[in-house]
Amino acid sequence: MKRVPLSPLRAILARQLRLLRAERGWSQERLAAEAGLNRTYLSAVERSEQNISIDNLYRIAQALDVSAARLLTDL
Repeated sequence: MKRVPLSPLRAILARQLRLLRAERGWSQERLAAEAGLNRTYLSAVERSEQNISIDNLYRIAQALDVSAARLLTDL
């Protein structure tokens, strides 16, 4: 897998995914299924190892019932 340089925004996304998933009591498997994504891919996104497309960001936001902006905001 080609590594993309880590950006602060990817780190924020990773933290928000873990936080929102934990708040719901969801496993990575559950979130991946809800978003129609592969669990391995989602896991890599949560570890800031995988860049994410805007389409997949939208799918995850829809699954979590939050805005895409919420996933990219460090609260």
